[in-house]
Amino acid sequence: MTRLVLFNKPYDVLTQFSDRDGGRATLKDFIPIPGIYPAGRLDRDSEGLLVLTDSGPLISKVADPRHKMPKTYWAQVEGVPTEEALERLRRGVELKDGMTLPAGAAPMAEPEGLWRRDPPIRYRAAIPTAWIELTIREGRNRQVRRMTAAVGLPTLRLIRWTVGDWSLDGLQPGQYADISRTEPSGTAPGRPRLHSARRG
Repeated sequence: MTRLVLFNKPYDVLTQFSDRDGGRATLKDFIPIPGIYPAGRLDRDSEGLLVLTDSGPLISKVADPRHKMPKTYWAQVEGVPTEEALERLRRGVELKDGMTLPAGAAPMAEPEGLWRRDPPIRYRAAIPTAWIELTIREGRNRQVRRMTAAVGLPTLRLIRWTVGDWSLDGLQPGQYADISRTEPSGTAPGRPRLHSARRG
């Protein structure tokens, strides 16, 4: 059986099971399951869905940009997105490491019932904020943040909501769901029991 775990990574948690520098929160503080590894990374200052598994081929399918598995992010940005800025994201943005692939980009309302971030973002009274939904099919370092900055919309808060067909739906920060199955298909079954862990 392939072990498959979905985790809602909180802000300021490292996407690894140990911290050689010590003192920082890691996956070990939340997931007491041996032998599984993150399929791809999520920056320390980002939140949201992380897929973990003991299957090398599945890790490759999720993390290797050659497979172009879609990943959807909710980004709270500084400023108000214009249609021109969104169209630039859709066409692809020129970054220092080259042009990005076309992305899905759309304005969205602030997610209903979204948990508070700890610590909260810094608001500037004279500058409005807004939310956009961005779907990419590659995984460059800090790609979403660099893309939004390139079109004049610096990201203040970033949440990964989906990876392929897997979704964060029903998972609160720090919770994980073990959806292990005999044959991973890329689609989560009915909502399994959720597990929560707290740092000691």
